Amino acid sequence: MKQLRLNAYHIMWLFVYFDLPTNTKKERKAASLFRKNLLKDGFTMMQFSVYVRHCASKESSDVHIKRVSSFVPDYGMVSILQITDKQYGNMINFWGKKQTVTKKQPVQLELF
Repeated sequence: MKQLRLNAYHIMWLFVYFDLPTNTKKERKAASLFRKNLLKDGFTMMQFSVYVRHCASKESSDVHIKRVSSFVPDYGMVSILQITDKQYGNMINFWGKKQTVTKKQPVQLELF
């Protein structure tokens, strides 16, 4: 029996990028349903129009690509990027350097 070794070249990451119209109520509903379906399929929101999902293998990622393509809305643009775990590990992220001060929450409810 052939045993598959999991390594950074077999594990895949899927990125779904989309730009969907939201001018009408029907378009907003379709865009919202698309995002909900991505979450239901195990994707995580990385940015508002960028969702990411880890897949244990190429075969698994192919299944999810097919699933995403089944619920793409009629209008707008959806792109799927498939990369290896090794490539994902080379990603560089930057967050703003300015930290915001959060207001301290009251310890108890104040009525007056």
